[in-house]
Amino acid sequence: MALPSDHTPSSAESQPGKLIPPGDTIARSLVEQGLISIDDLVYAKRVQAKLISSRSLVEVLKALKRIDNAQLNQALKRLKLDIRIGDLLVELGKIRQDELDSALTIQRETKKNHKIGDVLVEHGFIDESQLIETLASKLGYPFIFPEFNKIDRALLDKVPPKMFGLHCFVPISGTDQQVTVAFADPLDFEDRDAAERIFSRRLIPAIAPRQAIREAVVLYQRGLNRSTIIEADDSTIIGIVNNLLDDAMQQAASDVHIEPMKDRLRVRFRRDGVLGIHKEYSPDLASPITTRLKVMAEADIAERRRHQDGRIFYESPATGDTLDLRVSFYITVHGEKIVLRLMNKKGEILDIEDIGMAPRMLQTFTEEALACPSGIMLVTGPTGAGKTTTLYSCVNSLNDLETSIITAEEPVEYVIDGISQCSINPKIGVTFTETLRHIVRQDPDIIVMGEVRDTFSAETAIQAALTGHKVLTTFHTEDTVGGLLRLLNMNIEAFLIASTITCMLAQRLLRRVCPNCAIPYTPTPDDYRRLGYTHGDLAGAELLTGRGCASCRFTGFKGRVGIFELLLLNDDVKDAVLARKTVHEIRRISITSSGLVTLYEDGIAKAAQGKVTLQEVMRRLPRNNRPRPLHELRRLLGE
Repeated sequence: MALPSDHTPSSAESQPGKLIPPGDTIARSLVEQGLISIDDLVYAKRVQAKLISSRSLVEVLKALKRIDNAQLNQALKRLKLDIRIGDLLVELGKIRQDELDSALTIQRETKKNHKIGDVLVEHGFIDESQLIETLASKLGYPFIFPEFNKIDRALLDKVPPKMFGLHCFVPISGTDQQVTVAFADPLDFEDRDAAERIFSRRLIPAIAPRQAIREAVVLYQRGLNRSTIIEADDSTIIGIVNNLLDDAMQQAASDVHIEPMKDRLRVRFRRDGVLGIHKEYSPDLASPITTRLKVMAEADIAERRRHQDGRIFYESPATGDTLDLRVSFYITVHGEKIVLRLMNKKGEILDIEDIGMAPRMLQTFTEEALACPSGIMLVTGPTGAGKTTTLYSCVNSLNDLETSIITAEEPVEYVIDGISQCSINPKIGVTFTETLRHIVRQDPDIIVMGEVRDTFSAETAIQAALTGHKVLTTFHTEDTVGGLLRLLNMNIEAFLIASTITCMLAQRLLRRVCPNCAIPYTPTPDDYRRLGYTHGDLAGAELLTGRGCASCRFTGFKGRVGIFELLLLNDDVKDAVLARKTVHEIRRISITSSGLVTLYEDGIAKAAQGKVTLQEVMRRLPRNNRPRPLHELRRLLGE
């Protein structure tokens, strides 16, 4: 944010009492402590009002160099505790006002007695580590990790059992004059009052992770010590792991990240392509959870210095549902990070008409790519872009009694009746290289390769296409033209690419606007600038954004939408590849001669239909050229 800092307004512009609204507690404190003047505040508020994007008053003052971090921390440590945690985070620019409003709505609609700090963390408005860091560094609260063996049991005995259910704090240590109490939210007045009533001594508030406080309380209530949990028996760890996998299934997560950190074990779920906090555990549970998952994945439990991979077939004891999981163990400075990719074999295979292509693009794809008897069709995109789903939709569309389809996949994600599917398993010698050598001897009409991963697999696909087979596969590239460039960089001859590649389909998945809380959205001048549009270029668009509701977990998004870019290699594009023209030139020729609509343009068209937000399009899709006006895109896409 570039802001001028050489203007000092007259102090007569306004009265101090009118300058500082009741919500600007920090600004009031800065003035009262003499760290900024009334003139500084007048100017900062005028600048704030003119900004296109929302910025807190504190952020504006810092950008104008009226205060620095040291002065801000000094003021906050002198601040009287008359500010709630949500307001503090908004004033510091850690969360937006609309996010706090959504959290307050959740708090009201939830039947449980949730604190606002709980809601902010559990629904991903702020990470708990950021919250702790803010309270510790800005307000000067000491950070404590409550270890049960070091807690004064006499202090715990003074807390009525019901109090632990109503408030989130735990006493740590004390003397006759004072007691140190760890709070999940030291700005929660009710928690502070409750602790002061119990101990009747001078309170020294500290901050601790919410989960760690709860674990310490549970251990106390069970009459156990912390070493019992460290040496937890198999049934306890099995229960924790099973609950994680069951939760992942119920919440439709695609990935589970189990991440060891300095003071906790963090678990995050990826839902609708976005990671969010699920739970946090004591760091003591990292080792037994890792060991349990290694046993399930048939990995080496004694090896903790090297990365490992594995696979888990899980059947839920609670529901009976089955999961196929790919597991990766990655060595970090704090231990082994584990990522589980969930692949439910009961997943529904979409019809090719239902994957989300625009009408004219779908017609071109089915008539000129799928119907082609030979050649290579590549589906490209990064990890998690939905390539495999599209590939299986194509295979299912081509599957009939007259066609022999054979696959080589790692692993088989969807089982389709009537085709021969091979799951790669290097541990028993069924490698990708060996499978590709044998696959052409099986008299296939269509060969499906899970992925082009190296020069050998690319050459095998090309040789199969040259001998009259149709090859369907996926490729990790940014867009369609980038796929051609990567093949050239893999030392594949340009004439082979031009003669065998019939189609490249790039795609992404963007979060769909929740239909239950969608409201109209008016683009800002900043939106038009970033899009490269004038007001008339978006004429007729029905833009929406999600307000947030219980149905979408107050995110404003529910489900995902496919965004596509289809490149058919006509003669002009093939000539450009043979001439090894630049990516920019090949893209220009593709747009003018083959009717290419880029990912960015398809995203704008779907935003205009209210399926996704403009912010998702601008944040998640690659932009290579200035997009064409909406009316032109609708003509090209047949909408």
